[in-house]
Amino acid sequence: MPFGADLDAYHSGAKGNAPLALVEKKEKAFLGITLGEVKLLSIAGVGFMMDAYDLFIINMMYAVILLAYFPDPSKGAHHFKSNVDWGLNGGVLKASANIGNVIGQVAFGLLGDSFGRSAVYGKELIIVIVAIIIMISAPNYLGPDGVTKWIFGWRLVMGIGIGGDYPMSAAVVSDRAHLKKRGFLLSWIFSNQGWGNLVGAVVAVVVIAAYRGPVVAGDYARLTGAWRVMQGLALVPAFAVLYFRLTLVESTRFTQARRIQDDPEILAQQGMVAAPVDSDDDLNKKPTDGDASDVSSMENQAVGLKFTTIGKKAHNEFIEYFSEWRHLKILIGTSLAWFLVDITFYGINLNTSTILSAIGFTNGAATPEGQWSKLMRTATGNLIITVAGFLPGYFFTMATIERIGRKPIQLVGFLLNALFLGILAGTFHWLKKDTAGFFVVFVFLQLFFNFGPNATTFIIPAEAFPTRVRAGAHGISAACGKCGAILASLGFSAIASQIGGDRGTEVDFWIFVGISILGAIVTYFLVPETKGRDADLIDREELAAKADMGPAA
Repeated sequence: MPFGADLDAYHSGAKGNAPLALVEKKEKAFLGITLGEVKLLSIAGVGFMMDAYDLFIINMMYAVILLAYFPDPSKGAHHFKSNVDWGLNGGVLKASANIGNVIGQVAFGLLGDSFGRSAVYGKELIIVIVAIIIMISAPNYLGPDGVTKWIFGWRLVMGIGIGGDYPMSAAVVSDRAHLKKRGFLLSWIFSNQGWGNLVGAVVAVVVIAAYRGPVVAGDYARLTGAWRVMQGLALVPAFAVLYFRLTLVESTRFTQARRIQDDPEILAQQGMVAAPVDSDDDLNKKPTDGDASDVSSMENQAVGLKFTTIGKKAHNEFIEYFSEWRHLKILIGTSLAWFLVDITFYGINLNTSTILSAIGFTNGAATPEGQWSKLMRTATGNLIITVAGFLPGYFFTMATIERIGRKPIQLVGFLLNALFLGILAGTFHWLKKDTAGFFVVFVFLQLFFNFGPNATTFIIPAEAFPTRVRAGAHGISAACGKCGAILASLGFSAIASQIGGDRGTEVDFWIFVGISILGAIVTYFLVPETKGRDADLIDREELAAKADMGPAA
């Protein structure tokens, strides 16, 4: 039976009357999750790990590209010497994938709501795979400028596919999750961003070590293969999960939500507002352990490149839903919070090599040996930060999110980010001379990014909105976040360049302090707590009230 079908059964939720919540099977796997959930988490998680790897590997690719294509021996270092600099020290190149993200997140989110998750899921991976293959095939005869522009263009296309994975993976998991562990499952998916960053850091260390001979010999041109290896390895997980994404069946939750939407009378006929559905039609048929024929006939069986629509679905449904202030207010909150955290998160993590250079950690002699040492120190610094702070933050979120809730984690995370960024800004001229002290503060900053708003801004939009608009709302929230990432990619480099020296980096940190405080304010006033929230139940009550069938939520 296709993955996902064994998850789509019903169970009463926290209130005992949520017919769209998911039943927990008796067979338990580890950490209290079922075998079906393990399959689903693998399909969504591995792809998300690849997405994170693709987004953050540019940090090391940038350093390699500089040395491979733009060495400047007269300065004893490597610098962009041509118009590829874009006037922003590579900021546009680093932002390329995030620019594509914005397009992919909005487009795939809306398509996922329109055609169904199974009809769209997997197509984002096809875009990523094609873009990476063409990107690493860049012909060197294009010259340094041409190759760098080639990378920029195809990373933008790759970003469209990566962007599509955010709303699709979030919706696919949330549609199938039990209310009591939905936050845990979503945080598990998002934790793969940490694993992707870790794999990228390890790959960078290994690849740089492998190219020591050519670099020490002064043959920098050989590094044109290094960035291709770094980028190309992302194809392995992409191909590993592609088939399973393309053959994932539609969730019963989505199918039922679409049927209710097409015919609100079902609410009254089957008592869906007040009690679980007990009718014997195909809508409520529990998938068995048989083959795909056992799956409800109402489910969308779209696979491959075929698009099939479930139900009639009004074209203006998304606009109609968010024309009400109570709904729009939440979307503004999730979008603005994600925008603000991504300014700081990507401003820091896409410029880690620049920050490490500013504190002197990656200094090297103006010799080929020194250039290789600089690359290795950059890769090693990224690895230390990832292992010590970046990755553990996700585990803290997974362990506490169902106890503490989403909003407290996000609120405290923003405030602690402001604290540690303030320490970096206020003491930078001292900390840059104390590498150990700098790393301690920087690691705590990374910890509370991921045990904080970087994780919860992904989770909350997947829980706050009903199934029928969930993917689109999540996609718009994520796209706003990536607008913040683009702003950070360009702004960090621009400020650091124009002000220059330590002062430029300090100004960046102070700006991030203010943004983090603003993020806490937005979270407090506009972002709801979604722990135990059944957005579908609330939506059905509102639909029933509009149809004069019952009270509004």
